[in-house]
Amino acid sequence: MKAEDLRALQAPLKDRYRAEPAAAKITLKAQGSLDEASLACKVETGRAIATAGLHPATGGSGLELCSGDMLLEALVACAGVTLKSVATAIGVTVRSGRVSAEGDLDFRGTLAVAKDAPVGFTDIRLSFALDTDAPQEQLDTLLKLTERYCVVLQTLRRPPTIEATLTRGRA
Repeated sequence: MKAEDLRALQAPLKDRYRAEPAAAKITLKAQGSLDEASLACKVETGRAIATAGLHPATGGSGLELCSGDMLLEALVACAGVTLKSVATAIGVTVRSGRVSAEGDLDFRGTLAVAKDAPVGFTDIRLSFALDTDAPQEQLDTLLKLTERYCVVLQTLRRPPTIEATLTRGRA
């Protein structure tokens, strides 16, 4: 896709959102169903069903997806799409590239082995390796704008208010 194609694709959306700010606010949803036979949750991805289970470090078989891995995969996907979009918009040619994310966990927290051990990631590293001839100044801009506009990255950096509820009922 070329920059002008991206602009043409997004122009009507941007115009509408400027005129009707409420139209830009949507609610994304995810659903899953609990597996009756195992410690797993079947998540509807929109394309397929992904079965999430315990990580092997917490007693899982390793056959199901670990939700921590899924979070990192969502970060990689969002950052990769954002980087490609920004590169297109600012005219940086990227022939190919890799996006990687890794995160550090202390499973003592998840397993309630040590109260001082955190539950969740303590550090996450996101990196890009690009095949490009762009000058460093453009690459610095590309990274800065990718960080600025990546939804998952910004959500992790500035966590939203999250409310959890539990109700009785049949699925």
